[in-house]
Amino acid sequence: MRLIKILLSAVAVGLLANSSLALAADAQLDKDAHKALKSLYAKVPASKTLGEKAVAVLVFPTVTKAGLGIGGQYGEGAMIQNGKVVGYYSTAGASYGLQAGAQRFGYAMFFMNEKALQALTKNEGMEVGVGPSVVVMDESKMALAKQSTSTTLTEDVYAFIFGQKGLMAGLGIQGNKITKLSK
Repeated sequence: MRLIKILLSAVAVGLLANSSLALAADAQLDKDAHKALKSLYAKVPASKTLGEKAVAVLVFPTVTKAGLGIGGQYGEGAMIQNGKVVGYYSTAGASYGLQAGAQRFGYAMFFMNEKALQALTKNEGMEVGVGPSVVVMDESKMALAKQSTSTTLTEDVYAFIFGQKGLMAGLGIQGNKITKLSK
């Protein structure tokens, strides 16, 4: 009987420790996502314009990508609505082709309407390139975002890539999927 009590105590301590670690990881991801979004808003005013009009913003503070012929990428992010984190997601992708290198970057996806947001939240994730239209904002499109109104913002999702570090070069075929995490 004493052995059973010891085992049950050990299991309970393990579960509590695991739960505490998960809460700490969630808190860190919340902090990192808010910090990354704040930094993006400061560096790219057009992103702030979109953020004010978006129904939600999904922020992946750090995505790691590496490959040599065959490549992959992975990162975790937080969905922010009305300034609060409402869920956690992962982004994972694979690629094949002429490529070599490694890099880290972040990206933020601005969901401009409920339909686009539901494509992510009601399904088992979202494959980028399938479903809602996603426009990756680069330097040539920043002016568009600065002068945007509800009639000029016609796409479902706008994405900003930021904070690239490292070098990844190549040509290839890539797939990417965003999936809700059960945290």
